[in-house]
Amino acid sequence: MDKYNKGKSKADQVVYTDLAGTVSDMTGGLMDAITYVLVAFAGISLVTSMIMIAIITYTSVLERTKEIGVLKALGARKKDITRVFDAETFILGFGAGIFGVIVAWALTFPINSVLAGVTGLSGVAVLNPVHAIVLVLISTILTILGGHVPARMAAKKDAAIALRAE
Repeated sequence: MDKYNKGKSKADQVVYTDLAGTVSDMTGGLMDAITYVLVAFAGISLVTSMIMIAIITYTSVLERTKEIGVLKALGARKKDITRVFDAETFILGFGAGIFGVIVAWALTFPINSVLAGVTGLSGVAVLNPVHAIVLVLISTILTILGGHVPARMAAKKDAAIALRAE
């Protein structure tokens, strides 16, 4: 076909398509669309998680107002109180990330056995150690970001008012 089309005008050329290429292009576009939708859902869930972490940290600040007052009365600076709550959110984020990676790794075994039984493919579900480290880092960073605003609010509380709180 290429030899026939060589030297011909656009109107006289024979246009041909490869059915496998067409199907591959269609499914590739569909997979890209599905990927974008899943990334959007993941982004929404991450933002929601950060908001929930901020709410939980804010609740912790409200419940520990008297403790904040005692720390301020003993001479703690604003950044010391911020660091207390930031450290708590760091520990929570890091622990949750480690827990999530352990659960994901443990689930690879039953998933691989089910897939091997259904499709005959083995070793499909694998947790890459680099991805596991990245997931723990993302969990930790997002938790710290979500808890930092309530930590700053705790640091700004007046010592006398905080000590009077019940």
